[in-house]
Amino acid sequence: MKINSMKPICPVNILIPRNADFSKWAVVACDQFTSQPDYWQRLDGYVGEAPSTLRLIYPEVYLGESDGDKRISDIHRAMKDYLNGGIFEEHENCCVLVRRTTIFGHERLGLVMGVDLEQYRFTHPSDSAVRSTEDVVASRIPPRVRIRRGAPLELPHVILLIDDEKKAVIETLAAQDREILYDFDLNMQGGHITGYKVGADEIDGLLCGYISRKREEGKDFFVAVGDGNHSLASAKAYWEEIRDTLSEEERQTHPARYALCEVENLYDDGIIFEPIHRFVFGADGAFEEYLKSRLGGGARMSVYTNGLRTEIDVPENSAESISSVQKAIEEYVSLHPECSVDYIHGEDNLMSVASREKGAALVMPSMRKQELFSYVETHGALCKKTFSMGEAQEKRYYVEAKRI
Repeated sequence: MKINSMKPICPVNILIPRNADFSKWAVVACDQFTSQPDYWQRLDGYVGEAPSTLRLIYPEVYLGESDGDKRISDIHRAMKDYLNGGIFEEHENCCVLVRRTTIFGHERLGLVMGVDLEQYRFTHPSDSAVRSTEDVVASRIPPRVRIRRGAPLELPHVILLIDDEKKAVIETLAAQDREILYDFDLNMQGGHITGYKVGADEIDGLLCGYISRKREEGKDFFVAVGDGNHSLASAKAYWEEIRDTLSEEERQTHPARYALCEVENLYDDGIIFEPIHRFVFGADGAFEEYLKSRLGGGARMSVYTNGLRTEIDVPENSAESISSVQKAIEEYVSLHPECSVDYIHGEDNLMSVASREKGAALVMPSMRKQELFSYVETHGALCKKTFSMGEAQEKRYYVEAKRI
């Protein structure tokens, strides 16, 4: 595939399973339900021996366990088996238009396509066309690169956002009849998903138009990472690792230069910014007092410590509030090594963890999505885990794959 340096996102060759039981094939993003191993155990029982992306990913709930090398080896072997066993059909130089309906009644559109890692930066300040929206924790990259290293395939749960208030790109494509690639109910209350094939000739002009409009507005920031910041950063790190071993000509066409992702429009009515809650394991009343001493402002947030609820004053500005709380948590955990923090999608899931574990559950505020591009352009990255695009069950499910 010839690289088009003018477009940071573009069509690529996409692999989709043929004659698969899609309800068992597609599973939720690996970074969900990280404190709920029972979710993954039930999913494993449902999938059984059927071909499934569950065999091609490393659920992060298991990252701390001692069998990491075996898991990675099993993933790589399953990828090769699926490739050699005729599981996939390859669709060349295209995108997949995705229509997703969730159990909460939200419907959103997306385009599965490639992002040029040469035009993406996860450090700040940045003048790149594709930018990270949150601080990337360096220590979280090597484990993900280790999974990617030696893998013949990638499966995307990264969601990128375009700032298309005119709804002139994805929505234009969705208004046309086209070939259906898959149409099925997702497992584990994931809702319903339909995928349609989009040729390169259909998308190229629309992307050029979007980029031209942004440039006319004086912008050079076209795409923001909405979900999967660490996964995309790991793809970037892996690309840089192998790039130095390639000739200049090879760098132009190597498949690892592009990462597969889903691109969505920030202004899609179905995109809901949800808070990512915190649970601090081992915290007690002293933690609450620490928060009260470090925070303040005109808004309030709820904290449940070992079943008891209290309210704490926080800044009114949502981004500032989340950043202040995150900083206070990190300071406290650094002073109390017996404590640790996890990030929970969905208030119900947060309270489920709180019902089983000793510690403090923090119900975080929500960020307004319209603030995203301007904030990142002006201030750089938000603090990590500032927002989530939907609840855990609404996260991207793995369907498509790409060679790397």
